[in-house]
Amino acid sequence: MSEILYGGPVAERLRAELRERIAALRARGVRPCLAIVRVGEEPVSLSYERAMLRACEKLGTAVRCVQLPADCGTETLEETLRAISADRTVHGCLPLRPLPPQIDEARAWAALSPEKDVDGVTDASLRRVFVGRGPGFCPCTPEAVLELLAYYGISPDGARVSIIGRSLVVGRPLALLLTVRNATVTICHTHTRDLGAACREADILVAAAGDPSLVTAELIRPGQIIVDVATSVGADGKLHGDAAFDELLPIAGAISPVPGGVGAITTTVMIRHVVEAAEKHT
Repeated sequence: MSEILYGGPVAERLRAELRERIAALRARGVRPCLAIVRVGEEPVSLSYERAMLRACEKLGTAVRCVQLPADCGTETLEETLRAISADRTVHGCLPLRPLPPQIDEARAWAALSPEKDVDGVTDASLRRVFVGRGPGFCPCTPEAVLELLAYYGISPDGARVSIIGRSLVVGRPLALLLTVRNATVTICHTHTRDLGAACREADILVAAAGDPSLVTAELIRPGQIIVDVATSVGADGKLHGDAAFDELLPIAGAISPVPGGVGAITTTVMIRHVVEAAEKHT
């Protein structure tokens, strides 16, 4: 039976470290504040917003929710992000994704100050990931994956890692962060030939495609470490990952669940970024 890589203990350890830093800021009259911007009522965004509200409540950080109509234009989102960037009482901003198709993401993200871009959506933040310096923050989910591996004593050094998904949110930044830690990384996507072969050769397999139950027993070999970071809402109204968890549990060496895995860590990493921004700019 696999070891289950729960995110709760990892998140709690991070929260313990953050409580001291938040207390130090509060002693100086500063309460770290996150602004969450949501366009429409997309189910995954609503779920993530609720998770962030619970996480902020646990740590005593302030949060402001800004809801925009689903049919709003790019200009409305740009104006909202510029206003948040100019607000000195807000230290971090989380624009929830995915956005409606009429929104020009590149234009919208350009309106957000990199110093408040706590989920790494701006070009400046992505440059920091790739060159290791500059303003902004790494996307939270890749950092959460590294925290999960470290907590359970899984070293990427020398490991073969296959990532299913090449988004700027998870796949590509995670590949770079793992490469810096001496992993040999393969990024898989919809044009990958023989996906099963690419997955089975890995020591660590990261599922980040957003395709429920994409990773089945046919794609893995016994003893692999499976990290599932994808979330989608099924017909049952519940969150599901990319991995067929019950099917893989007897085969994998270790596997993270959805929910209860990387997502629990991601929200805490987000608050860590908000705290860092507050420390830098107060």
